[in-house]
Amino acid sequence: MESTDLGGRALLRRQWPLACALVFFLASELFSEQGSWWQAPGSVVVAVLAVLAPRRPFDAALAAATAVAASSVVLLVAGAAAGVPVVSGLVISETAAVMAIIAVAVRQASPVRAVVSVVVLVAVSAATLWVRPSYWAAEWPDYRPELWQQLFGGGVLLALSVGTGLYFRARDRERSTAVRAEVAAAQHAERMALARELHDVVAHYVTGIVVHAQAAQAVPAAAQEVLPIIVHSGNEALTAMRRLVGTLRGAEADAPAPAATSDLADDVRGVVAESDQPVRLRLDLPVAVPPSLGRSVLRLVQESLTNSRKHAGGVSRVDVSVTVADGQVHVVVADDGRERRAAPVGGSGGYGLIGMRERVELLGGEFGAGPRAGGGWEVRASLPIGG
Repeated sequence: MESTDLGGRALLRRQWPLACALVFFLASELFSEQGSWWQAPGSVVVAVLAVLAPRRPFDAALAAATAVAASSVVLLVAGAAAGVPVVSGLVISETAAVMAIIAVAVRQASPVRAVVSVVVLVAVSAATLWVRPSYWAAEWPDYRPELWQQLFGGGVLLALSVGTGLYFRARDRERSTAVRAEVAAAQHAERMALARELHDVVAHYVTGIVVHAQAAQAVPAAAQEVLPIIVHSGNEALTAMRRLVGTLRGAEADAPAPAATSDLADDVRGVVAESDQPVRLRLDLPVAVPPSLGRSVLRLVQESLTNSRKHAGGVSRVDVSVTVADGQVHVVVADDGRERRAAPVGGSGGYGLIGMRERVELLGGEFGAGPRAGGGWEVRASLPIGG
């Protein structure tokens, strides 16, 4: 947590209250009757270091300790007492600056450097009580602060500085943890969206290519009929891949348009026609379906038909129903096939149903899938139009 690369504007936005307070304290000291011009340069240097401390807290702490020590030597040589001390021999501007530097060092520096910074600043500040000429002896000969008063006052100010630094250090840690969690969640959501799109779109077309290629191998005379279908499926898979790559590279504007259009009924008819299965289609869409929702409906139909072709054998009919009722889009895809004993075409990753369920739940809908009572498999989904 050591070095914070703050620009000039960022540093000014963060430190302007402290800067204004230190300027006020410095002006009050210099233009008061008790002020000493011999002490002014050291106070200005320490104040500037306190404002710049967030950039390099450890270096600022060591430089401030050096400035306080040098100022004490100058005052000793000149035989001039500083202004009214707040704690030890430090005046109010120096005290405020040292407290700010301690808080910043505790907040940002590594634990070892934070401890070193605090110890050095406290030791130098305590030494000013004996090095600097006594203000009280010069101005108030009858008054001499007791040592316990110095220790108590210094302890309170030190505890306040360290406590402030620890508080902000804990808050920074919590904020950093929250940011990392949000970034991880966003990355996970992007990966899941990409996985669903790859599974629902690309795998659909690749499965079609494999099925038709196997058909051409089994019936060579049908090769001329299935080759155009294979070419079309390959082109669609390439288009989907380019769109995904364009999205990942942040160039969605240059990527090909998605397969879905503004007409959900035509899109569903197109997917059914491409599936090359005995489908009985029922469409009842009295109201317009938002394009984003229509795309998800289309993917559900597409993936359900792909699963039916991959996993079901002896299918004589697939019922596909897409209707709108009670403010929801209801999707039902049911076949009358039996489960294949052999491995499906292209293998199975087991993510089809998971992806469909995630897609539906993200849109606030309900999803269900399972075997039918009379044989076959059924997929049901309900998605709110206003979700």
